[in-house]
This record gives sequence, structure tokens and C-alpha cells, in this order.
Amino acid sequence: MEFGIFNAVSIPPQIRKAYGEDAEHRRIMDELAYIRAADQAGFKYAWASEHHFLTEYSHLSDNESFLAFAAAQTKNIHLGSGIFNITPPANHPARIAERVAMLDHLSEGRFEFGTGRGSSTTEQRGFGIEDQELTREMVAETLPQIVRMWKETDYSYDGRFFSMPERNVLPKPYTKPHPPLWVAAGSPGTFEIAARQGLGVLCFAFGAPEQFAPLIEKYKSEIQNADPVGGYVNDNVMITTQMLCLEDGARARKIACNMDTGYHLSLVFRYLDTFPRPAGVPAWPDLIPDVTPEQMEKNVEKGTVAIGDPEEVARAVKRFADTGADQLAFGMLSSSMPIEVCEEAVGTFGKHVLPLFDKDPVHSTTRQREEQVGK
Repeated sequence: MEFGIFNAVSIPPQIRKAYGEDAEHRRIMDELAYIRAADQAGFKYAWASEHHFLTEYSHLSDNESFLAFAAAQTKNIHLGSGIFNITPPANHPARIAERVAMLDHLSEGRFEFGTGRGSSTTEQRGFGIEDQELTREMVAETLPQIVRMWKETDYSYDGRFFSMPERNVLPKPYTKPHPPLWVAAGSPGTFEIAARQGLGVLCFAFGAPEQFAPLIEKYKSEIQNADPVGGYVNDNVMITTQMLCLEDGARARKIACNMDTGYHLSLVFRYLDTFPRPAGVPAWPDLIPDVTPEQMEKNVEKGTVAIGDPEEVARAVKRFADTGADQLAFGMLSSSMPIEVCEEAVGTFGKHVLPLFDKDPVHSTTRQREEQVGK
């Protein structure tokens, strides 16, 4: 199993109170420090979200600029869009093709192209999309066209959601034939589509790791017969969750119980209204309560959360690894976690836990691409 981090620039109440008027700027800088720490600790991937208009939940809208800056500050970590919204009203497909290729050049082959349709009607309607079901059809149309733009010098297209006269979309990617392709998945149907198209999957854990096992098993079976939309198959499933690994497990528990996690999860279901809503989740502005110390202790003992000392965190990571997932990413700053604690936890995880699971120095996406199309 490989490891990554997830960046979203969340601004929960504790952070706004601590940072004051500079909260937005300082949290953006915190996220960059998080990436640098992960790079130094041996994490292989950093994923930057694209969200628009989602106050407090995510202020990371212009993720292509963020990722370009991060590329200049790192050496080994791969930088991924988690996601680029490829619906034409939000981003013209030619502009997406250009951004991906430029980031691929600036990072010298360390860019991972995560795609999606947006997960909030607040965002979709902000760009004039009134029927969220249309976004599925938009993505189905645009992704193959973006791949064509990278290959062809006389590209043209007349489609349902966008059209272009003959043009040469530049630059072409640095990575041959193009960076790895991923898609955000929130439903079993998307897992199946991803497998058929040879796409890696990006998803989020809101419950026990084992809920992903049947989805991943189906994905791994289906992808063996993929008809890839790109130039090769990216056979990878990434799951995003939380992590706090400290030498002192009691200290990790105490901090984790005071990180606005209930508030952040409430924002998830306030804004990401295309996600299935579990029974019992209160309607905003009512909040999901924070985990109590007693609940936290039970969760650590069961290994359902990657929180505690290195041994306890390793036990939780194994539960995710046993689902068949290929990568586990941590959205640590999607909370009120101070950056100093985040950096400490990343270093502790990198020293004690990461080497137990990731023993291959080569990124999985690089290895798979080279095996299929050569270096």
C-alpha cells in the first residue's frame, strides 16, 4: 500500500478564531507546509481538491496554481488534482488539457490527473448547471476528448456540450503518452465505470474500511478487461481518511477529540449533496457531535481510525490494506489540527508506519505506465 495526503484548505471555526483575518492565507500556507512534510517523510502522493463557493468546507478553488507552486517546493511526491472539474460550464476541456500538460512539465512527470463532475449543487448551479444528472454525461463526453487533444495536432470536435474548430492544443504532456488518469467515485456505479475505462479511483471513507471491500473486489475484476479511455490502464484505488500518529497515543486521542471533526463532517453533508446521506445525519445547521473520548478509545481499539501511537495506527492501516485498496490518503488539515501537530504526525507516520506497508521506491502509477507503454 502507498500513502498520500489530501489538501482542501478548510477554515473551521477554531482556525478562523486562532488566525483571525489572516485565516484563509495562513491555512493555504499550512497546506503547502503539509505537502513539504509529506514529501520529506516518504509519502508518494498529494491530492488538491477543486471546490467553489463552499464557505469553510474548502477554499481551494484554483488548485492548478496551488499545485504548480507545490511542484517547485517538492522533489519526489506526485501531485494530483483531486479533482479537476471537467464539466464544460466549469472548465473548458481545452483549458483542462492545457493545465494538465503544463503541470506535468513543471513537475517533470509528477502530475496525476484526477477528474470528476463536482459533488455539490451549490457549485454546479454556480456555473449554470441546473440538472446534476447532466454532469455524468458531460464527463463521459469530455474525458476522451481531452485525451485526443494531447495526441492530435489538428484537433476538432462538434459535440453536445462543447465544440471546437480545428486547433492544436498546447503544450503536449511531458509524460508519454500522458499522466495517469483517475476519477472521483462516490457510488458503486462509478467504480464499475472506472474499471471499464481503465481509470484509477479516488474515494472517501466515512465508515468502516470493510465497506469498500466488495467495491474494490468488483473493480479489480472488471479492470482486467478494461477498454482504457487513455493510453494505458491505471489500476489503483485511493481511499481518503483521517490520521493522527504520535509517539504518545494518549496525546493523539486528546487532540483528535478537539479538532472540529463533527463540524467538518456536518459541512460534508451540507454541501456535498450528491453523496448518499446516511440515516440519522442532522440537517444543517444542526451539527454532527464530535467524538467523545470514550468513543475515540473504542474506535482506536477496533482499528477503525488511524489515530494513536504508531502501533495503533498501523493496525488501522492494515484494515484498509486488507480491503484491497492501493493507496491511503490523509486529509489531516480538513479539521482544526494545528500545522505543527500535522507535521509531527506526518513525520512519525513516515518513520514508523509507512515502511511497514510501502516497500517499493517506485510510484505504482509510474510502474504500471512503464510496464504497459515503456519509459
